[in-house]
Parts: sequence; structure tokens; C-alpha cells
Amino acid sequence: MQELNIALVTIGGLTLVLSLVAGLIRSKVYFLSEPLAALILGIVIGPLGLGLIRLSDWADPFTILEQFARLTVGLAVMGAALRLPQRYFRKHTRSMAVVLVPGMIGMWLVSGGLVYLILDVPLWIALLIGAIVTPTDPVLAGTIVTGHTAAQYIPAPIRNLLTGESGANDGLAYPLVFFPLLVLQYPPQRVLSEWLLSALLWEVGAAVFVGAVVGAAAGWIERESRNHDFLEETSLLSVTVALTFAVLGGVKLLGSDGILAAFAAGLLFNQFADATDEADEQKVQETVLRLFTFPIFVFFGLELPVDQWVSLGWAGIVLAAGILLLRRIPMMVVFRQVVPSVQSDRDALFAGWFGPIGIAALFYATVAHRILGAEIIWSTASLVIASSVLVHGITATPVTKLYGNVIDRVQPESSDGTDQSSVFTEG
Repeated sequence: MQELNIALVTIGGLTLVLSLVAGLIRSKVYFLSEPLAALILGIVIGPLGLGLIRLSDWADPFTILEQFARLTVGLAVMGAALRLPQRYFRKHTRSMAVVLVPGMIGMWLVSGGLVYLILDVPLWIALLIGAIVTPTDPVLAGTIVTGHTAAQYIPAPIRNLLTGESGANDGLAYPLVFFPLLVLQYPPQRVLSEWLLSALLWEVGAAVFVGAVVGAAAGWIERESRNHDFLEETSLLSVTVALTFAVLGGVKLLGSDGILAAFAAGLLFNQFADATDEADEQKVQETVLRLFTFPIFVFFGLELPVDQWVSLGWAGIVLAAGILLLRRIPMMVVFRQVVPSVQSDRDALFAGWFGPIGIAALFYATVAHRILGAEIIWSTASLVIASSVLVHGITATPVTKLYGNVIDRVQPESSDGTDQSSVFTEG
């Protein structure tokens, strides 16, 4: 009970302080992001610091991290879906298909290849770690593409591209993660059938279908309730949070991918719900997400396997740097020509750099650890995640402002001399 009170006062106090000065941190405090502050708090109060809290005293640390990460990512992908303009995926089908299929496969192979070459681990273990760190994290990405600084300096097409990708590829990473997991568990003749029928058809296909149906139904009912004055303001403010938890839990009980289902539900809810209600729901969703974001990063800070990182030596540092630099930037540069939202190499470099690795990777790392129990998976994945939280947290504001200022200097003018700045506001 004492540790619970310590957790409440430290995490609650941090959430209070950061919520009160969030605008200042994002616009002025270049060296600190909210997730990074939570991670540092976890280090300070955990076994690496003062030793005030140990997750192992509560339950299995990996179980706590896995389940809390699942809830946080579910809320994050729902929030990402609500931030997108209506019918965004329908209007940008080609762009999203390129980024989410060959783009993700490329990031997976690059990351897995780096793990294989630098750490000299078995190929399928390397590909598993590469799949774990492939998805762009919606929690960290959300801190970059939302707020006044993002609205001022990042064009809307780039914000929407990062939001849409980070929301979708967390669930779509599931078949990438489970393919090497299946290879490491079953004989070759069983792997392909298990992957096609279970991971791809059921985990992805059924998740999208169920999530879309439930989200569309919830959105339509909310709109009709608004039209008939059946909807109370208090009930409105809980709809998408309840929808997230219901979809996460229900689809998981069916044995499918709840994270992807939550994103699909958010997209269809966004399309069918009343636009005014959807805007209110987005604010509530972001508020609830913040209440989950700080604890999960604190919990991650409590469980950092520093001893295992030290055992990796310089190879671990080289690997983390290589993944952050090579996993995503080349993909965005190569596919720039077929992604209209990315109009220049400058856009490609910015969108390529800000593909952070965070809670989604943490979720998959804990799942893989639970199934295989291989420490190298947890030590390597956690090192890359912590490196991304640190590096992207430090660079978010200065790089965003630099990017926005460069765009301002090269922004073309119309024939009447006015600045064509609609790119910052259009969907």
C-alpha cells in the first residue's frame, strides 16, 4: 500500500505539473518532452535510483507492462483516428498503402538486418526484434504532431500522414511480429498456414471488420441520439473512451488484434458521428490518453534492464543509432514520389526522422518475452525504445521549428503577393 501511495503522489504530481505547463515544454523547453520526463521519473524512483517502487512487488513486471501498454496504445490509436480528417484513408489510399505495406516491410528488414549484423544473433531472433521496433508509435508521434507548436510549424498534410501511419501500423505490425515468433515455435510446414489463417486473416482481417462495424454503429447511434436529443453531455464525454475499452477487450476475447480493431473503430466512428460531437470526443480522448501515457513511461523507467544494456557494449549503442537513422528515413526518401503529402526531400527527411519507437514496440516486446522468454529480445528492444524516447524527445521542438522556419522562407507567393500558407491548415 505504501508503494501505491508513492506511485500516486509521484505520477499524479508529474501529470499535474506537466499538464499545467505543457505548452511551455513543447514550445520553449527544447531538451525535455513529457514522455522523457515520465521515463526519468521512473528511473529516479525505481531500482536504478531511490528504490521506492518495484513492479515485481506488485506482480510480474512484464504482465503489468504488457497490459498497461495495450490499453495506452489502444487509446492512442483511437485518438489518432479522431484527429484525422473524415475519410482520410479513402482520399489517400495510395499513400497509406505505400507507407503501410512496402514501407513497413522495408523498415522491418532494415531493422532486423542491423540487429543480425551488429549483434550476431540468430536470423529469426533478429527479424523478430526488427518487427518489434518497426511500428511508428502513436503516443510519441502524438506529442510531436499535436499542440500549438505543431500547428504552427508542421504542414497539415505531414501531420495527417504521421498520424494516420502511426495509428494503423501498430496493429499491422502484428503479422510481422508473429511470423518470426511462429518460425521460432513451430515446424516449417505449420508456420505458413498458422500465419496466413491466424495472424493475417483473423488477427488483421477480422480485427478491421469487427472494429469498423462497431465504430460505424457507435458513430451512427451517437449522431441519431444527438438529432433526437437523446444524448446527455455527460454521456457524450465517455463514448470514445468506452468504445476503445470495449473494442480492445471484446476483440481480444475473440482472439483477434484489439489494437488494429480500435483504430478501425475510431476511423468509422469519426466518419459517422456528428462533427461537433467528434471534436469534443477527441479532446476527452487526448485527456484520458495523457492519464495513461505518464504511468506507462514511468513503469518502463522502473524496469530498464541497464545491466543487460551494458553487456551489449558498444554494439548496443551502434545498433540503436543505426535503427534510428536507417530504419525509416531511407523509406520516406525512396517513396516520396508516390506520397503526395511529402512534397520535397525536406518533407521526407522530417517525416522520416519523426517516426518514433515507443509504447507499441514496448507492447510487442513484452508479448515476445512472454512467449519465448529470451532476454536478448527485451534488452535490445528496450534499449532502442529508450533511445528513441530520449533522442526524439530532445529533438522534437528544435527540429520542428527549424523545419517550419525553412518552409516559411521557401513558401511560394501567389500572383497578388499573398503567402500560400493553406498547406498548414488543410486536411
